[in-house]
Amino acid sequence: MLIEAARRGGHSIQLLFVPERIDWLDGSREGLDVDFAFQRCVSHHRALATSAVLESKGTRVVNPYSVIRDCGDKLVTTAKLASRGVKVPRTGIAYSREAAIAASRELGYPVVVKPIIGSWGRMVARAENEDDLLDILDFRESMSSPYFKIHYIQQYIQKPGRDIRAFYVWGEVPVAIYRVSQRWKTNTALGAKAVPAELSPDQIELVIKSGEAVGGGVLGVDLLETKDGETCVSEVNAVVEFRNTVQVTGYDLAGKIVEETVRVMRR
Repeated sequence: MLIEAARRGGHSIQLLFVPERIDWLDGSREGLDVDFAFQRCVSHHRALATSAVLESKGTRVVNPYSVIRDCGDKLVTTAKLASRGVKVPRTGIAYSREAAIAASRELGYPVVVKPIIGSWGRMVARAENEDDLLDILDFRESMSSPYFKIHYIQQYIQKPGRDIRAFYVWGEVPVAIYRVSQRWKTNTALGAKAVPAELSPDQIELVIKSGEAVGGGVLGVDLLETKDGETCVSEVNAVVEFRNTVQVTGYDLAGKIVEETVRVMRR
């Protein structure tokens, strides 16, 4: 959709298929002959690596390495949001099994345990009680990745059968969807249904503050509605997918992303 939108707008494009690339780190500043590059690698680490290489050679990337890095790490994202006064679920970071148990007791069950790096709801677990938590911690502590030794423990938000994916495009919030599911995980990758959403002025402001907190650009901001009628921010996504949003809203989000990015890059 981005390719089609760019061509409709009269822009020439160069496609890069990352798995076939070899990038030489030889000190050369000869980058791509383009005004900027859209980062579309689904793999977080490929996105980071290719953005770093392109930027080192003078190519501007949307989103840049720093934004992808910070949004790809839930700990960093939550810390940045909270430091800027953005409402987030109460979250504790524990560095040992014993501290994770203590944090969960203080939060009160159920709690949500998340990997600090990951997407599509994978490896996110809900502990209804301490027995559940101990099973989760046993599994995490047995993993070889050091990321699983950092325990991200979060307050469980009782959602109204949905969450919100809102799109931040260079300071604007052009479209949003509800992701509706009977499951407690409301990722569309796990079967949630996308439905058009209308955001309140407060929710729009929350999305804008979240986008600014992580560095701006083109982002997907995930909102959770609480039973008290408040809204908090769960995550911010820096390589955002939007096919389901376009299908249910009819909004030309690809066109918006291309034209707004061109406008910003020309400033």
